[in-house]
Amino acid sequence: MVKNYLKIALRNLLKHRQISFINIFGLSAGMAVTMLIGLWVWNEISFDKYHNNYDRIAMVWQRAISPTESGAFNSMPMPLAAELRNNYPNDFKQVILASDGTHTVGYGDKKFTSRGAFMEPGGPELFSLKMLKGSRAGLKDPASVLLSASFARSLFGDREPMDQLIKLDNNNGLTVKVTGVYEDLPENTSINGVNYIVPWELYVTKWDWVKNAKDLWDFNSMHIIVQLADNADFDKVSEKIKNVKQLHTPKEENYRIELFLHPMRKWHLYSGFENGVQSGGQIRYVRLFGIIGVFVLLLACINFMNLSTARSEKRAKEVGIRKAIGSMRGQLIGQFLSESVLVALFSFVLSLLFVLAALPWFNQVADKHIHIPWSSPGFWIAGLGFSLFTGILAGSYPAIYLSSFQPLKVLKGTFRAGRYAAVPRKTLIVVQFTVSIILIIGTIVIYRQIQFAKDLPVGYTRNGLLSIQMTTPEIYSNFNVIKRELKASGAVTEMSESQGPITDIWTSSGDWEWKGRTSDQQNNFSVIGAKYGYGKVVDWQFVAGRDFSEQFATDSMGLILNEAAVKYMGLTNPVGETIRRNHENFHVLGVVKNMIMASPYEPVQPAIYYFLKEGGNFVNLRVNPEISTSKALATIAQVMQKYNPAAPFEYKFADEEYAKKFREEERIGQLSTFFAILAIMISCLGLFGLASFLAEQRTKEIGIRKVMGASVFQLWQMLSKDFVILVTLSCCLAIPVAWYFLHKWLMQYYYHTRIVWEIFVFTGVGALLIALITVSYQAAKAAMANPVKSLRAE
Repeated sequence: MVKNYLKIALRNLLKHRQISFINIFGLSAGMAVTMLIGLWVWNEISFDKYHNNYDRIAMVWQRAISPTESGAFNSMPMPLAAELRNNYPNDFKQVILASDGTHTVGYGDKKFTSRGAFMEPGGPELFSLKMLKGSRAGLKDPASVLLSASFARSLFGDREPMDQLIKLDNNNGLTVKVTGVYEDLPENTSINGVNYIVPWELYVTKWDWVKNAKDLWDFNSMHIIVQLADNADFDKVSEKIKNVKQLHTPKEENYRIELFLHPMRKWHLYSGFENGVQSGGQIRYVRLFGIIGVFVLLLACINFMNLSTARSEKRAKEVGIRKAIGSMRGQLIGQFLSESVLVALFSFVLSLLFVLAALPWFNQVADKHIHIPWSSPGFWIAGLGFSLFTGILAGSYPAIYLSSFQPLKVLKGTFRAGRYAAVPRKTLIVVQFTVSIILIIGTIVIYRQIQFAKDLPVGYTRNGLLSIQMTTPEIYSNFNVIKRELKASGAVTEMSESQGPITDIWTSSGDWEWKGRTSDQQNNFSVIGAKYGYGKVVDWQFVAGRDFSEQFATDSMGLILNEAAVKYMGLTNPVGETIRRNHENFHVLGVVKNMIMASPYEPVQPAIYYFLKEGGNFVNLRVNPEISTSKALATIAQVMQKYNPAAPFEYKFADEEYAKKFREEERIGQLSTFFAILAIMISCLGLFGLASFLAEQRTKEIGIRKVMGASVFQLWQMLSKDFVILVTLSCCLAIPVAWYFLHKWLMQYYYHTRIVWEIFVFTGVGALLIALITVSYQAAKAAMANPVKSLRAE
């Protein structure tokens, strides 16, 4: 029986080649999109599962709560780790202090600036690093280092890495010995890209600012990662520890600090916080693209349904004869489903080729390293199940519809599809185009939002502004000489140091006191250290007051506020006001326009720029616009190598770093465009097939109308009218749905664009034109056919 079903299915596919091609190509495109999205979703939901203790690891976060606003952040004071470790031994297996950053690593003549981490000795065990050489206990020696396999190869080539000595930041006091090599971490882990791990003890003893912060409860700059005991619960432990930090900080009316645990399973997908409460994150894109994948597959299945039911009259006699000789309805349903499953299997094979071809582009856009797991039995079982599901989904309605024909009417020749037989097909076409139009509108709005954010005033001049991270002591000691030489060369116009990059916020701080401060004002400001000339380098736009100046010795205790800080503090005339912190008095020198240093989609945080008395960790330079950038960079590189030969010359342009802030939204926009184009293509493919079949079905009617004097335009109008009505109805349904969901999406951004009516007009007219172009070929072909040929049999 099954063999007979397959034989008939193959015959039907070969007999109706155009319809078969449309069905197989459309289904394979839909299945390819669903497969790509499925691989991406699996990569996302399996984030951090590389670690054995994935479900027991958490990061300690703190929530600052006041009556007016709240915030959450994961930077912690150092003494908190010991407090948790000593006072809650039954709740935590491990409590680890960690801090990651970029440093210069050198071996012989080789120098690399690479990301690494300082961790307490239990870190490798907590993250269950897979050791290729040495053991996870390698950090117990304070002068040790663990390297990733790829970084070890970069440093030593084919040499044995164990017990080799390398230099960190070219500091003679930071020569460390390789005590282990661990397997490269996969890209879907939160600590991916950490190429080396150095003991925490070395961090505390060799960096003065870390040493000074060891006992400070108000200095939030470290991460604390914990592994819960086997019988502990995240929520219950969070409740236990929530007041630990508050007990060690000054009490303030209507303001408090609460600690809580953020489990590793939520680090990636649920990383967003709003007003101190978890508000989503990457999970919204997982859900969004999951829904898109389902709808694109549904669009492809609709094509199959429409074309199968449209050919109902041609298969009516086959159904009648089969029923007359004893076939049961269930057997007929089985036959039609076997045809659709066979089409789905062919489509699955073709979709694998599509996915294989699209993966390099998809990985580039999605910033992933996804591959097809050819050797995984689970993948093939899932693929077979996916094909069966698609075949049954696409073939269920046609199978039920075709098997319902009455043999008596069919064999007597009195069977007609009826005036309402086309209603389900029209409904499905409306669904197809509604989904496609929503995707197109969504893509346009996403790109408008990206462009809107890019056009926001950033409060400084990005062009020609570059930063060099200071990872070696030579830059500190030779800073003034380097500055004089570079300015004399004409390569740069200004140069200054800062604590933290221009395009990000690395440090926040509290305990600031000012005149008129109320108890409900949350005391947490972004803090940036700057030296003389920083304002000229970034091109600060002053609203009041002045910059730091070498002419006034008192400026070492001066502060520059941004507009957000002035507004938050409620200062009417901020210049000259006294602000206290840690029993020291600072005075406000000036106020600058808000600089967008963090996310361009969120409100600028209150920021305080203080005078940096010691060396910073970034050198910022303004390239001379009158000479070429390449020539200026060559000069800068030459001078840097002269005074800092131990470190590679690596720099970052502010405009390029700022552009990276839009990568996530640009990625979503590119993928949405791709899916929208595929959706409209699949819809048009089905429309083309249906128009072709209906034109063929009305061949004699067209011939008679032409003989009676109908023009080609009138016939084209007659054949196209129904499709235009359906697409117009789709526009009417899609526009309010798109507006509702896109409006909600835009509301999550503090700075957002408006949804203007021109978007809907453009999309609606575009959809109508695409539909007309799709059906016009078949309509015009039928209208221009010779009526003699179509009426010859009459």
